[in-house]
This record gives sequence, C-alpha cells and structure tokens, in this order.
Amino acid sequence: MNSAGHSEATARRGLELTPFRGLRYDPDRVGSLAAVTSPPYDVVVRPDGLLHLESADPHNIVRLILPQSTAPAERNAQAARTLRRWLSEGVLTTDPEPGLYVYEQRDGDGMLQRGLIGALHLSEPAEGVILPHEDVMPHVVDDRAALMRATSANLEPLLLTYRGNGSATATAEVVERTAEQPPLLSTTTEDGFSHRLWSLTEPADVARVQSELARHQALIADGHHRWATYRRLRAEHASPSPWDYGLVLLVDTARYPLRVRAIHRLLHGLPVSEALTALEGLFRVHRLDVPLAQALTALADAAREGNAFLLAGDGAFHLVDRPDPALLARTIPMHRPTAWRTLDATVLHAALLGHVWHIPEDSPAHVAYIHDTAATVEKAERDGATAVLMHPVREEVVRDLARQGVMMPRKSTSFGPKPASGLVLRALDL
Repeated sequence: MNSAGHSEATARRGLELTPFRGLRYDPDRVGSLAAVTSPPYDVVVRPDGLLHLESADPHNIVRLILPQSTAPAERNAQAARTLRRWLSEGVLTTDPEPGLYVYEQRDGDGMLQRGLIGALHLSEPAEGVILPHEDVMPHVVDDRAALMRATSANLEPLLLTYRGNGSATATAEVVERTAEQPPLLSTTTEDGFSHRLWSLTEPADVARVQSELARHQALIADGHHRWATYRRLRAEHASPSPWDYGLVLLVDTARYPLRVRAIHRLLHGLPVSEALTALEGLFRVHRLDVPLAQALTALADAAREGNAFLLAGDGAFHLVDRPDPALLARTIPMHRPTAWRTLDATVLHAALLGHVWHIPEDSPAHVAYIHDTAATVEKAERDGATAVLMHPVREEVVRDLARQGVMMPRKSTSFGPKPASGLVLRALDL
C-alpha cells in the first residue's frame, strides 16, 4: 500500500484516493476537540466569527487557516511557526501508519453524511475526472497558495462528490462496516453537528475502495480555490512529490445527498436606498416588512418564476424580480447555454454588479461573500451596506453545467454539510 507522495505518476482512469498519515489534535493537550475546530476558512464570518474561534481555544485551527497579521507574508510565516510549535509540543500528533479516514457528520434533524478523507492524486489531465463548476478569484488562490507553501500542509479538505450505485458498492460496504467500530475521535460542535472519524488501514479494504473509485469522476462541491491552489502548487514541484496530491473529503451523493444553499453578497459602500434607486425601470421591487424567514419564503416563490433577489440592510427586505428583458439582452453573453444565462448569479454579476451598480466583483473592498444569511443582513445593517440574498441552485443544474465544462459565476453555490476544519490535517513533509 503506497502512501501519498510515493506512488508513480502515471495516467489514471479516474479517482485515485491515497492513504496518508494524518495529523490530529491530541485530545489530552487541548480543551476539547470541538473547541479547536472551525468551519472552512471561507465560511468564517470576519471579524466576529474569527475572534470567537480564536478565543474558544488557544489551539483553534483558525490560527493556521486564517492567521492574523498586518502583512500577508508575516501571516503565513506566523502560521508556519504555529504549526511547527504545535507539532513540537505534541498538540498535533501524526498517526502511526497511512490510512484513509471514514468521516461522519450528523445533526439533530436526521441528517447523516459519511465519506472518505484521503490524499487525491492530481491526475493530468484532470478534465473529465474532477469537475469544477465555479470560476475562482485569483487573489484568493494566491493567498491560499502562499499559506500552503509556508506551512507545507493541507490544512483542511475540499469537498468532492460522486454518484455511486447507492448501497450496492464495495466502498459503501467498507464505509458502513468501519462506522460500526469505535471511532478515533467523536465530538459535537456548537452548530449541533456531531463528528466521528475512523482510520481505514486494512490493505484489502483500501484496495477495494481504490479499485471502485478509479471508475468514477467527481464534482467539486466546495473548495474550488483550494483545488486551483493544489493544481498550481503541483505545477511548481517536480513529480513525483507529495505536492502531486491534495487533501479531500469524497462523498457518494447517491447514498448521502448533500444540501445545496446559496452564498450571499455584501456590497460595501452601497446603501440600500442607492441600490434601489438604480433599479427603477429595470426590475420590479416589492418592499417586505416581514421577518427574515418569511422574506426567504417570498424569495423562493419568486425564484420559481424567474430571477429574484432579496436586498436588505435598511431594516426591511426588498424583493427584486422580473428583470427587464432588454437589460438581460444587452448584458448577458448570448453564446453561453441557457441554463447558465438564466442563473441568478449570472444576472447578478453581469447585469446588476456590472451595469446597474458598477461594482467590481473581484474587489474584496467592494464585495464580500457570506454563507450565513442572518449574518449577511446584520453586517449590512451595521455597516450601511446592501445585502443581496440569493436563492440556492439545484444540484442537477450544477452537475449538468460542470459536465458541459461550463463554469458558473464564482461563489454560486454552497454544498453542505461542509467538513469541520481541524479534525485531520495532512503534512507534506512527512
């Protein structure tokens, strides 16, 4: 059984998920496993959520994935020093032998998800094996690449999905049998999700899983910037090397369907009154003096008929729908598939941001992307900004566009539940 970084770099038919020696927190050296975990780096609401996580435990993983300093280079050097210190102090320890990891998430509403964490070979060409569906922002890839270079580590897995044959697969049998054993770790995070992790090291079981996965392709459900970072860093290093692999969580959505949620936009420097004035004659606008839950229901109803958004930030909600066909005709590229041209995110970025509000989508000073709906509204109200609340895209639309090689606008979807960061890491210098 080869560990990541030691397999021959040969052409692959499909997914190659490889065992690795995971880095994990020693539960005797931290306050609790829950207190050292974090949502993925791009889900953490800053600065409030970041400060909350930093204060939860001095060893919270957020100190590695989102190190804080005024200078970017110093941030990354600080993360590298922190990682080395935690290793030398035994806060993080290395599992004794390479393995895949069975990972389970469960909430109080009956949601159960199980998948496999491993080091994925970054096969060339990746087209047709790994299906991205969203564009990325170059400055984010630059940031993630600098952090991975400095730490020589994959600090959190990206989320991949594939479509197996339900329960009648070798992988499903191995995963379910493993989940009947005592776990390596078990914890419940403050969002109500319980997390359990098992190590899969038996060579016969690993071989069965690898043989089956070699026949599949996978969709990037969450982590497009990390995927682009993996690809960039692999190109920077001669093969074979540990950089030929990247840390992933792979979930069979035929057995464990994911939830698809929207990612919302916070438009800095644009008061709601100005945003609404600019929409006159271009969209229908209906003011809603109702709670958030009712406003989201109204958004879902309107989204069934066409493009629709909720604007917030002035104490009310404003349902924005029925765009002027002439506006769409002159702002939406006509050579793209209809499914892409009619996406809410396409209309938002091409028509609203680009032509109506004149906001550069690539600028963090102008646009923030936030997963939490209530947090988006609260920040807009506090900052005098405009929150644009989105309705989620169906998974089949995402997968169909990905198979056509069509990229959705960045931050179009949020698949979940996302893996908690901090349960298992991968060091590239082991």
